[in-house]
Amino acid sequence: MAGKFITFEGTDGAGKTTILNMVLDYLKEEMGDKLVTSREPGGNPIAESIREVILDRKNVDMDKRTEALLYAAARRQNIEQTVKPAIADNKLVICDRYLDSSIAYQGGGREIGEDAINEMNQFATEGFLPDLTIYFNLPVEEGLKRIAKNRAEDEVDRLDVETIDFHNRVHAAYQRLAKANPKRIKSVDATQSIDAVYQNVLEILQPYLNEFKK
Repeated sequence: MAGKFITFEGTDGAGKTTILNMVLDYLKEEMGDKLVTSREPGGNPIAESIREVILDRKNVDMDKRTEALLYAAARRQNIEQTVKPAIADNKLVICDRYLDSSIAYQGGGREIGEDAINEMNQFATEGFLPDLTIYFNLPVEEGLKRIAKNRAEDEVDRLDVETIDFHNRVHAAYQRLAKANPKRIKSVDATQSIDAVYQNVLEILQPYLNEFKK
């Protein structure tokens, strides 16, 4: 049995983190030490330090290419130090965001270009992709309403306060990614209730989880 790498993606306010935490609570009971969790940017001390720089609201003057390079650097550190060793040890790795986030946020949102971001990250990742990506699809306006309603001021990061045009570009980029990669990226309707979204996600995950029960 080989390990598996599964990522969760979505625009801001789509409920990704809420559902991910529910899934992880379930999987910790089911899988124990066969489960490894990570996040982007982050996942280990070096990448977490990069995360603090990227998301700090004081860094309003950060150049968009600097931002993209920092994400790629954190990603490289995460996959080499955390993800690949766990997969080699036949574990299930679930990561909160990965390459698709950079393509959507920096390629689409920042308008650097999706191909340019993909090329940059080919160097960082050496073409390493998830076995499965679950994408939480939610209209931008609804996501921003949820952020305004549910997040405390100190929980809002530098990307949350971007313009609606930025978030629309991010959403459009995610839609293109999902359409171009239907085997890897499975979309979930995030306008549903939390329980309905959670059940949809478990249904998508089940074939992968079954491999660890053999």
